Amino acid sequence: MRFVTFKKESVKGIGVILQEDRILDVRSVLGDASPSDMLSFIEGFSDRNMDLLASAVFQPEGYVTYSVSEIRLCAPIGRPIHDVLCVGVNYLDHLKETKDTVKGFKEATAPVYFSKRAISILGSDEAIELRDDLDEKLDYEVELAVIMGKRGKDIPKEEVEDYIFGYSVFNDISSRALQKRHGQWFRGKSLDTYTAMGPAILHKSALPFPIKVDVKSYVNDELRQSSNTELMITDIPSLISDLSNGMTLEPGDIIATGTPAGVGMGFSPPKYLKRGDVVICEIPSIGRLANKVM
Repeated sequence: MRFVTFKKESVKGIGVILQEDRILDVRSVLGDASPSDMLSFIEGFSDRNMDLLASAVFQPEGYVTYSVSEIRLCAPIGRPIHDVLCVGVNYLDHLKETKDTVKGFKEATAPVYFSKRAISILGSDEAIELRDDLDEKLDYEVELAVIMGKRGKDIPKEEVEDYIFGYSVFNDISSRALQKRHGQWFRGKSLDTYTAMGPAILHKSALPFPIKVDVKSYVNDELRQSSNTELMITDIPSLISDLSNGMTLEPGDIIATGTPAGVGMGFSPPKYLKRGDVVICEIPSIGRLANKVM
C-alpha cells in the first residue's frame, strides 16, 4: 500500500494509490476525523486502519476516489518533525568514488551520520531552486528513506521492523563547495529546496525485511546511479538500532540511508546539475521522484 499527501483545491488529504492514475481518499474510509497530515496519520496508524484500508483498496466502490488529474501530489511529509537523519558513504562503490574525488577523505570505522535541515520538503514535479550565487556545484543523491512508525529508544536489531512505518524515495540534494568549505556537511545539505521526497510512502508490509530494492537516478534521461540496498555497508536494522542507542526516534522521523556511486562529483570531469536539468530518483516498488532545476 502506497500512501500519499495530496491537495485538492485548498484542502490537503491523505490518499492511497489505487492505480497510477487514481487515488483513494483515506477520509472516506476512516472517517472525517482522520488526520489530513501524514505525521498525525502515521502516529495514529493501527492494525484496524490497515484492515479497513486494505478492504477499500480491494473494493473501492462506494468510497471517494480521485483521478490524479484532479489533485496535486505533494511531498508525503512536507515538513519533518526533526531534521532528516542521514547516513553518509554507505555503499562501497560510493565510498571508493568519494576517496577518489575528495582530497584527504578518511574512511570512517563506524556509520557516518549527519543531519539535514528541511523546513519544506519538495514533492515530485516541484522545482529545485539553484543558489549558484552561493555554490554552482549542485549535486543529486538518490536514497531509500526509512520512515519511522513508532517511538523507540535502544531498539534491538531484531525488533527494528516493528518500529518502521514505511519507505520512500529521497533525493539528498547537495551543495558540494559549501559541503567542502565547512567541513561539517550540514550547511551544504540544508539550503532551501535541497531536499526532495516522494511520490509516496510504501507501507512496510509490502516488502520482505530486510528489504532489497533497486535505487536509480537519471539526469535528463541519462542513467547516473544504479544499485541495490543489499549493497549497503551498514544495513537498515543495524543503522536504526545504532541510531536509537541513547537517542529517541519518533513517528514520522525520516532516515536517509545513503547513496550509491554515480553522483555528479564522481565523474571526471564532474557532472553537476544546472538550470533546466531534470533529475529523476527511482525505486521501482515506490515510484519516481522528478524535480527540475530552476
